[in-house]
Amino acid sequence: MKINCIHHVAIITDQYEASKHFYVNILGFNVVQEVYREARNSYKLDLSINGQYQIELFSFDDVAKRASYPEAKGLRHLAFEVDDVEAAVAHLQQHGVATEPIRIDEYSNKKFCFFYDPNGQPLELYASI
Repeated sequence: MKINCIHHVAIITDQYEASKHFYVNILGFNVVQEVYREARNSYKLDLSINGQYQIELFSFDDVAKRASYPEAKGLRHLAFEVDDVEAAVAHLQQHGVATEPIRIDEYSNKKFCFFYDPNGQPLELYASI
């Protein structure tokens, strides 16, 4: 087997409009396709960044809460590479998104910062250089 890359990450929300606004208007992902699935009373929103398909956002009315932050079993967090962590944090804060303090990775010496989406999904900004 030869894996080429990670194709996408699926995120479930019970706050579809808030999550759509967050990923599209605040984080800057592009809508590839939005489908309402009537049989499930659910939306599926496909998002891309820089022309690469990245995130599937699913809406469901009745979802379980995340077990803990961020050390729940399963996906710990989703990290986004940025050129300038400080500028990205300032952008988030201008849009009312709370962020943790910027830290330095002790192994790579690169800056990073955690924040959360409207569903409490831990997200990270990580410096490209």
